[in-house]
Amino acid sequence: MDGQRELTTIGTLLGQPARAAMLCELLDGRARTATELADVAGVSRATASSHLGQLIEGGLLRVEKQGRHRYFRLAGPDVAGMLESMLVLTGGSSSHRRPFGPERADMRQARMCYDHIAGTLGVGLTDALVGKGALVEDDANFLLTGTGERWLDGFGIDVDLARRKRRLFARTCLDWSERRPHLAGSLGAALADRLFGLGWIEREIEGRTLHITPTGRRGLRETFDLELGTR
Repeated sequence: MDGQRELTTIGTLLGQPARAAMLCELLDGRARTATELADVAGVSRATASSHLGQLIEGGLLRVEKQGRHRYFRLAGPDVAGMLESMLVLTGGSSSHRRPFGPERADMRQARMCYDHIAGTLGVGLTDALVGKGALVEDDANFLLTGTGERWLDGFGIDVDLARRKRRLFARTCLDWSERRPHLAGSLGAALADRLFGLGWIEREIEGRTLHITPTGRRGLRETFDLELGTR
């Protein structure tokens, strides 16, 4: 009976068009604000907040706080798999309609987020380190593996020094434009410092935008298998 009640609850949540629209919008794995989801669903902010609360209570969404902002995302891959399967049955599709974050494409591609790298570059570097087995995502933090420590040491990053900083070592930071985690904390700052030291990235005289140098594009491709288009 418990399973039947849970199935009924999920069916009720999915049966409301505004809630279904919000869930489909989150299928790309990125997070959205309540305002963005209200716009997608065509409802007021107050109505969207009510719907979001129900989706969280029903176990379909989770909320993440980033500074003053609250972002909503699917509760996990099982929820995404369920929605994808239902879309296949209905012949529907989900589409990403607009870019997030800064209007400038160069700022979306690479920028500083306090002292670490954000944007397409920041997320790409993080994904590459996860792919190498160097990092493992663990809730709000990344765990650095032994393989990762050796690799970063060989890349010229003093991991022990980063650990001794009086701050979080390797935390996840939800990216403004990519809406996926990038590496922050003292390790994220150390990675940024290393790329500056190698001459792979340069900051604008004013602002947060980063420019990837020709040397940097070669280095990112050869070291991280990361190919970023020129702007």
